[in-house]
Amino acid sequence: MPRIAGVNIPENKRIEISLTYIYGVGNSLSKKILSELKIDANKKASDLSPKEVNDLKELIEKNHKIEGDLRRQIMINIKRLKDIGAWRGHRHSKGLPVRGQRTKTNNRTVRGNTRKTMGSGRKPSASPT
Repeated sequence: MPRIAGVNIPENKRIEISLTYIYGVGNSLSKKILSELKIDANKKASDLSPKEVNDLKELIEKNHKIEGDLRRQIMINIKRLKDIGAWRGHRHSKGLPVRGQRTKTNNRTVRGNTRKTMGSGRKPSASPT
């Protein structure tokens, strides 16, 4: 298994797809990286030569912010928003959607999957006497 940026890349998938297992590398960035290094995107990760793996490793680690650095940068940005008292910072701290989505109906995943609808918590009616 090739190991790039501390992440084990799956061998049985195309290299274009397996690069997306790295946090911070998506589809478009993996295509750009492979075209820059002139590596065939349809090649399996197990078919890569050691030189190609080293080239991938060097290019990704030097030119792109990935994994721990990217996570740290995002955490710092959110902390800055909270510190300055911005609206987005308040929404982050409350665990609510930040970018203006509605919360009356949707957003079950962000608010927690609590079902507060009419019939969900109702007690059964009393039995007839």
